[in-house]
Amino acid sequence: MDEALIGGLLASTLRVSTPLILCALAAVLSERSGVIDLGLEGKMLLAAFAAGAAGASTGSLALALGAALAVGLALSMLHGYACVSHSGDQVVLGMALTMIAAGLTIVLGIAWFKQGGQTPPLPDAVRLRPLLTDLAAVLQGLPLGGRVMADGLLGHNGLVYLALALVPLVWWLLYRTRIGLRLRATGENPAMVDAAGLSVKGLRYGALAANGLLCGLAGSYLVLAQNANFVPNMTAGRGYMALAAMIFGKWHPVGALWACLLFGFLDAAAIRLQGVLLPQALGGGAVPVQAIQALPYVLTVVLLAGFIGRSRAPAALGVPYLKER
Repeated sequence: MDEALIGGLLASTLRVSTPLILCALAAVLSERSGVIDLGLEGKMLLAAFAAGAAGASTGSLALALGAALAVGLALSMLHGYACVSHSGDQVVLGMALTMIAAGLTIVLGIAWFKQGGQTPPLPDAVRLRPLLTDLAAVLQGLPLGGRVMADGLLGHNGLVYLALALVPLVWWLLYRTRIGLRLRATGENPAMVDAAGLSVKGLRYGALAANGLLCGLAGSYLVLAQNANFVPNMTAGRGYMALAAMIFGKWHPVGALWACLLFGFLDAAAIRLQGVLLPQALGGGAVPVQAIQALPYVLTVVLLAGFIGRSRAPAALGVPYLKER
């Protein structure tokens, strides 16, 4: 196969997978602590709007990133206040966050920018720029995989590499540190954690804080790297796909990574399949665009249907902890 084709497909897979990886890691942390998070979609969407609005208004990349992180963190703290402090229904609140974000971004976008809910295009100074381009130019001429490495692995923006680096970091945090052991114990047996003199609420709030920051990064990536501005409902179900990837990965960061890469590869391949002709035995003609665009979502449903019953969730997931007096 042509190295340019392989490199381009690999590059597209990494770019498409990045927000999924960040959101899946956010879900791993919150659900390992015992808090179901169906609000990933809403957190990512509102963070994307915050990045687009701040970037278009100030022209500052730092302020755009800061706004996205602040919004993601605030929504996670709201999630914690309702579900951890007041034992609210975690599923209902997660869906409520997503519905509120979908409507609020459109309302604020129309009120502030009067462009149908969109933000103005961001200037180049606010966009995330590719890294390692000089090294990519050097590797271009190397035989046996040089083109694949140059086109597929180099020249991405910093958030792509950060998302990949966070996977082993989250694994190390969960499985090689004392705080990770406590966090996993909170999702399995919070009463035991409480009996050991540790704060169940504090651990869950800490996990939700990290969850919000990761969702903020995922949302900012959509605006600062993939698109030139915020568009209503631009997350397009990525939060739910990340949740499916986490379940398919059995609540493990590395397993979630592979699932996200699978989703990303299918999405990247679907883009390249547009315009491809069917064999005459199948009627000929081009592959319907709608069928191609539906492939990642069909895979989400298949994975959830096939693996949600086989994967063992944390024992206390979704169960509010009420301290005995």
